[in-house]
Amino acid sequence: MLRDEKRVSFEGKTRIRYKSRGKKFELVVDPDLAYKIKNGTAELSDENIYDVLEIDEIFEDAAKGVRASQEDLIEVFGTTELNEIVKKMFKKGELLLTKEIRQELYEKKKNQIIAFISKNCVDPRTKLPHPPARIENALKEISYPINIYKSAEEQAREIIKELKKVLPIRFEKVKMALKIPAEYVGKAYGEVKKHAEIVKEEWGNDGSWIALVQLAAGVVPDFLDRLGRLTQGLYEMKILEREQL
Repeated sequence: MLRDEKRVSFEGKTRIRYKSRGKKFELVVDPDLAYKIKNGTAELSDENIYDVLEIDEIFEDAAKGVRASQEDLIEVFGTTELNEIVKKMFKKGELLLTKEIRQELYEKKKNQIIAFISKNCVDPRTKLPHPPARIENALKEISYPINIYKSAEEQAREIIKELKKVLPIRFEKVKMALKIPAEYVGKAYGEVKKHAEIVKEEWGNDGSWIALVQLAAGVVPDFLDRLGRLTQGLYEMKILEREQL
């Protein structure tokens, strides 16, 4: 609890700001948890409100340590109950991140987008994925405005359309048939399930495992390399279909 507002400044801290009826209200919050809540990857509840609040007070101006008045809280929120007000502020308020935190989140989101594209897309000329560095350079060319609050996959799908202007690229899935000898099934099954969707499977008379699987085109080279090491190269594979998405 803040005791002496004259001696404490929250300049540069992460805040939630809410404006209504010509009045401003602010919360001082934990940047990671607040971002997750605003991003929709975590929920705000009565149980974690005091985890997300760094100071359990509602401010008029957090940087100056000025608390909101009881009268203003009643006028705008109809209550002075902290939990209710915090929930409303998170729902409708703006998350104010420091420059450093915003840059950190931007880099994290950019890397997630690049990883998604590298995993799911290939160069249609070689059928191989583009290296992450090449995708990053292409991103700079198209100057796509990455949004730290939107999901990486949603943005990646939009970015792929723009990347086609500067890079030969195709969003693709691969269907393949696999046959793994009985002595290697125990090791290989988990690897297949980790990277691919098993569409159909059956067992051969010799105990071998036969499966139809589907996976992102970009992971195929690494997937087959891993499978080769687990089976000492004694697996069989045939690509049946390449589906453009």
